[in-house]
Amino acid sequence: MTVAAVVLAASAESALADADGLPRVRRIADTAWAGGALPIVVVAPDPDGRVAAALAGAQVTLAEPGPPEAGPVGQIRRGIDVAAAEVRETTAALIWPACLCWVGAETVTSLIEAHGAEPRSLLRPSFGGEAGWPAVLPMAYRESLRELPADLMPDEILAAFAARHAPPQRLVELGDPGTVIDGGTARSALPPYEGPAIALSGHAHEWGAAVADIPDDAPAPGPSIARFDPT
Repeated sequence: MTVAAVVLAASAESALADADGLPRVRRIADTAWAGGALPIVVVAPDPDGRVAAALAGAQVTLAEPGPPEAGPVGQIRRGIDVAAAEVRETTAALIWPACLCWVGAETVTSLIEAHGAEPRSLLRPSFGGEAGWPAVLPMAYRESLRELPADLMPDEILAAFAARHAPPQRLVELGDPGTVIDGGTARSALPPYEGPAIALSGHAHEWGAAVADIPDDAPAPGPSIARFDPT
């Protein structure tokens, strides 16, 4: 089971906005990696190379967006397509708007575990009963996104998809305020992290262990760049 992270930034400015001393997309990429997501794809415009520079050293692919007229759903499809091309065994994607930059690595791992238990379900984390992000979209529904209007925003995309296809879906209460409160709120002002009401698995995680295994003097591995090919 492999779950990708597809991080969506509508502009270079939104990708690079400050998130407690790091660019948003870098903080998200590091969190996704520490939580076990693979591959990690950032879909963002990068006209002057600043987004790629911000992601240097991260295990991530920076994907050139699809045409603007494809709308947000087109950019989601673009990220999923790049992820599937990189790892053919990918079974789902975490759809992750870049404004939600305070999500914890524990939440990423919990969502991946929930997908393992419910591989065909559309899953969303929640905090205090409010649906948040990133959402887990199984790859089985990948082609269904092509039926949706281009002008829908992310929450509307999931609602329209669920209305048309009625997949199993569930909110997963994870007690992470970063799933519903975006980067417009300072990290220090977030409500306390509560964690899941019950453990989703009996496994004891070592958060960031994969990163810790990389030698300090290892060469910077990323990002790789995926150019958009209209054909």
